[in-house]
Amino acid sequence: MLKDFAKLHTFLMVIKEKSFSKASAKLGISQPAVTQQIKFIEDYLDTRIVERKKNGIVLTKEGEDLYRITVRLEKAIQSSEKELLKIINKEFTFVMGSSFAIGNYVLPNYLAEIKKRIDNEVFMNVDVSAKIIEQLEDKKIDVALIESPIFKEGVVYREWVEDELVLFSNQPIKKHLSADDLLEFDWICRNEDSHTRKLTSEAFEEIGVNCNNFNVIGVLASPTAIKESILHADKNAERPLVSIMSRHVIKAELESGTLYEARLKNHKITRHFYIAYLKERKHDAFVDNVVNYLLSLNKV
Repeated sequence: MLKDFAKLHTFLMVIKEKSFSKASAKLGISQPAVTQQIKFIEDYLDTRIVERKKNGIVLTKEGEDLYRITVRLEKAIQSSEKELLKIINKEFTFVMGSSFAIGNYVLPNYLAEIKKRIDNEVFMNVDVSAKIIEQLEDKKIDVALIESPIFKEGVVYREWVEDELVLFSNQPIKKHLSADDLLEFDWICRNEDSHTRKLTSEAFEEIGVNCNNFNVIGVLASPTAIKESILHADKNAERPLVSIMSRHVIKAELESGTLYEARLKNHKITRHFYIAYLKERKHDAFVDNVVNYLLSLNKV
């Protein structure tokens, strides 16, 4: 019976109008047809659901239970119909996936403009770059923004904006650091599968620094968690607490003077963010619109 909601809709109309005749007029069907549909429901459930009284229709206990169920069904159907209309009218949610630094500190500045350009809702998934590319391959997202190009067959990669990794602390520190200076700090590091961790390790190797000699007090996966840990560290500690992070993550704190940055002497750690999308959607109007807009941002 649930597959044929028309009969339940008739039942709701009878209850709303408190009359078989008024329900038939509203529905545009004959009164005998209304009576027949109510009888079908009662036969199906093997119980009476309505009783005719002088002052109108009265629900039985079973009828009241059915009424509550039918109201919930009607709301679910109406909600589903709205979703179907979105498809019919070409309305949908455009899903963007991004790695943590981009998703939390870069992309939010441009979501409103992206939504405006494609005239649709925009949703954002944030995860590590490898997971974001997996979601792209599984067609769970439309466009990916990642910190490192994890090359996969069938995916187009476009070089986007340049990013710089800098050392930072909540205490004033030397602007340019030698290898020996790095040993004077306490450290919070990124997790080992992080692209930031990989680039940092490569930079340290180039200047002859062994990370095993650092005093590491924590390893965290989230750039936000690292930033917050350093922001709330003891500002008067003898050994400053430091980490290395995308400059985009700490930009606001550097401008406000709550965090201080430094770089390795004669060494700049840079990388590019990348835009990725499936080759099969190369000529998709929505993907093309979003990608071209992002590429037009010469500075982030």
